[in-house]
Amino acid sequence: MKCLWCENEKAEQSELTGYWELPDGSKAVEITVIPSVSCRSCGMEYQEDHIVDEIEDQLMLIDTKKIDSSISYHELMAIPRFLKKNYFKL
Repeated sequence: MKCLWCENEKAEQSELTGYWELPDGSKAVEITVIPSVSCRSCGMEYQEDHIVDEIEDQLMLIDTKKIDSSISYHELMAIPRFLKKNYFKL
């Protein structure tokens, strides 16, 4: 896999923890086991844009009051949505 930062071919799929502020600004949540990329060459660890978009869309479309301070990526994505898609995205 190619690293988006240093373009080295030593990047690997990994599962990392990240922190997101809820859309209403009420709190931040820890999201564990997020599909991510880790590069041995430059040391960068990141989530690809489509994963970030999925998380942000999901947080916009669910009842975030039911989320504890920590949740796994898969648990987050399994929460039923109010709407099928984010109509606020241009």
